[in-house]
Parts: sequence; C-alpha cells; structure tokens
Amino acid sequence: MITGDIKNKIDQIWNAFWSGGISNPLEVMEQMTYLLFIRRLDELQLVKEKKANRLKQDISNPIFSKDQDHLRWSRFTTLGDASQLYDVVANEVFPFIKNLGAEDNTTYSHHMKDARFTIPTPALLTKVVDLVADVPMDDKDTKGDIYEYMLGKIASAGQNGQFRTPRHIIKMIVELMQPKPTDTICDPACGTAGFLVAASEYLNEHYQSEIFANADAAKRYNNDTFFGYDFDSTMLRIGSMNMLLHGVENPNIENRDSLSQAHADIADKFSLILANPPFAGSLDYDSTAKNILATVKTKKTELLFIALFLRLLKIGGRAAVIVPDGVLFGSSTAHKTLRQELVEKQQLEAIISMPSGVFKPYAGVSTAIMIFTKTMSGGTDKVWFYDMRADGYSLDDKRTPLGDSHEQNNIPDIITRFHHLENEKNRSRSEQSFFVPKAEIAENGYDLSINRYKEVVYETVEYGKPLDILADIERLESEIADGLRELKALIS
Repeated sequence: MITGDIKNKIDQIWNAFWSGGISNPLEVMEQMTYLLFIRRLDELQLVKEKKANRLKQDISNPIFSKDQDHLRWSRFTTLGDASQLYDVVANEVFPFIKNLGAEDNTTYSHHMKDARFTIPTPALLTKVVDLVADVPMDDKDTKGDIYEYMLGKIASAGQNGQFRTPRHIIKMIVELMQPKPTDTICDPACGTAGFLVAASEYLNEHYQSEIFANADAAKRYNNDTFFGYDFDSTMLRIGSMNMLLHGVENPNIENRDSLSQAHADIADKFSLILANPPFAGSLDYDSTAKNILATVKTKKTELLFIALFLRLLKIGGRAAVIVPDGVLFGSSTAHKTLRQELVEKQQLEAIISMPSGVFKPYAGVSTAIMIFTKTMSGGTDKVWFYDMRADGYSLDDKRTPLGDSHEQNNIPDIITRFHHLENEKNRSRSEQSFFVPKAEIAENGYDLSINRYKEVVYETVEYGKPLDILADIERLESEIADGLRELKALIS
C-alpha cells in the first residue's frame, strides 16, 4: 500500500493538470500514464545496459537506438529549458512511443494510433515532469499501487459498473487459479488489464524458464496467452501500456463489446477466465448475442457475463470471477436458471464471500468470488464456501492497511485452504469454511449465499435473578447517596 507521502505527490500532479487546464479525469489519467510509461522505458533500457555491461555484450533488443538516446527520460529531463523540453517531448518522444511496435503491427501500436499528447503548455509539462520524477517507482508493488490510486481518482469510476478491482484481490484470485504456461487467459471486461498483468507476473515468477525456453515458447507467451476485451479506447491504451511494461509484447487486447451479437462467433477458446465484469450500466439488449440470451434471458449484465464465460471457455476450462451477492440468491427466473446451470451442468467448485468494504471507497456492494469449471456434463458433487471477514485493510472508505494476523487478513488462509480441500471435508458449518453437498443446494432452490448454509453459534448469556439485580441497584444507589453527602460536606 502506498504511503501518504506518495499519495500527496500524485495529488500534486493531479492538481497541476487541473490548474493547467486539463479537467477531464480520464485525460489526466491518460497523460500521466504516458509520462510514467516514458519514464519506465528508460528504466528498462538501463536494465538492459547493465546486463550488457556485465556480460560484455551488445545490448539485446534495445528500446532506444543510439540516435534516439536524447528521447530517454533521464536525458530530456535535464534540458533545463521549458520550451526545448516541450518540443522534444511533444514532437519526438510522444511520436516515438506511439510508433513502438508499429513495424510488427502489435496490439499496443494499434491502440496508440489515436493517442494524443494534450498537455497544452511548456510550463505545465515542466511542472508535471518534475513531479513525476519525484515519485518513487523502484518497487514493483509500489508501481501497481500508484497506478491503482490514480485509477481510483477517476471521477467516472463506478459509473457503468467500472469498479476498480483492488490489486491484492486480483493477486489472490490468480494465486487461487495458478495459471500455467499452456493456458490461454482471457478477461472479457479487461479495463486496464489488471487480471492479465497479475497472471503474467505469476507466470514469470513460477515458470520463467518454461515460457522463455525457446523462441516458440516466448512467441506463444507474448502473442497467444493473454486476451482482453473492452470498448473504452482510453482503457485499452492504458491496458496495452500496462502489459507492455510488464514484459508482454503483443497481448490480444481488442476493442470489443463482449456481449454483442457481432462477436457471438468466439466460443470454446480459452482455458482460464479471470474477470470482474460490470455489475450495472447500459446494455443494448437488442444487440446482445443470441447464444448468450439462450442460456439466460435477462438484461442484467452480471448474469449475461457469466453466460458469456461459459460460451468462451473450452471444455475443461476454468473461471474465477467476481459477482455481486445478488447473483448468489436472486429470486428471478434468470438468476435461478443460471445457478442451476452452474450446479447441474458444470462443475461449481467454490464460493468465496467477501465483505462489503472491499470495493470502498468506490462502492459498498457485497461481492463474492465464484470458481467453476466448464464441463457441459455436470461434475458438481459439493461446493466449498468460505466466509472472508477481513482482507488486510480496514473496511471503511479509508482502507487503512492492517496487520498480518488471521483476524486482520484472511487471504493467506483462503489460498491455503483452497489448495488443500481434502482437509475441509470434516469442517462444521460454524467454521469459516465448509462444504455443502449438491443435493442440499438443489433443495434450497440453488441458493449459493453462504448465510443460507452456515451455522451461527450463539453464546449463552446467564443473567442474575431479578431480586439480586434489584439488590445490586439499591446498593449502588446507596453508595452514590453517601458520596453526594461527603461531597456536600467538603464544599459547605
């Protein structure tokens, strides 16, 4: 979690943009992202140079050629002259980042075609560059937290269902699913590609020798592993930059309305879906894919996306998705039909109930993580439920970091228990996690809310006899009266 000092630095940058004439929050976010991206490219080049010096070799795949050295962050930030700085950034550096990968027609270059450098004056650019240079970006987690904090400042966050998924929740979901190099990973509502980035980090940490074993393996990792769809062009640009900065050169991030009939032909393609789909927002019902409506006839996007996931997954493909609590217990025909589909025709593995404060300050909605495998032939024997009560942060708008004890952070326990489900068989319904048989779920109308099944143990409270309580009250009143008499004697 970033400190108050770093937050203040980001706030200063934000305020500089606003006072400099850029008031659209998404535009501020986009321009800040470009500058952070430019700075990060220089850091990556520096790593390549150090490696080359250590091995006494030429730089492998340099980002900047020798005649582009003046375009590096560490070079142009020392120019001193505001007009010269503005000229270099606007007319050379920005075109440079727009054209990265253009010769290979990468996803990044495709989304950057319409990117615009909109910082209006040399004075504003100089001020913002100085402020950005002062933000510490050495730690990988700090980079992500800064990005998350910036996203949280977008005024439109929360509209059209665009809630930012906290990074520690994304990481937990990736740890639960443990992606492998052979997976094709998709987020059909990817936004800034947070789930795809976390999956790439997991693969790099656990399978680096495999994913870069040879040219074919590296090509598969860079071109055929990650798929993300969204119809917000700004988010697609930010997502593409995010993936490129995390070492994925050409992910399949496309401008696409995942629910539309125009893309209904994409099916049985992915082995892993990680997503936090929109919970609300606008929907063009008439253009919604017919094969999704055939699974569940509704206008609720949270239900349509689950039906979409079933269409997109291969047989044997897995999904871990965040859903609002209403999906678990909603009484409409669409809600019940979808839950029955997951329990009877697919393999529903787990429901992890999360506290309502997880998405604060953007929203106070209660959510859960639903984990299932597409089988089209059933397979649900019993479903594992976990009652998450703490995620490591306070559940108010401030989201203050807490300690590492289980009472303050259930995430390590969730991951451990999920990967050792054989130890969960004999847990009672009064514990934090337990199994519920499929037959019992069916008997309860396929209700998947944990409150339907958990047992609450009430402590027996013993009270004294009424006459004893009255005697205690009389004794206390007598003591109060004696005290008042003593006080009066002292002041008279």
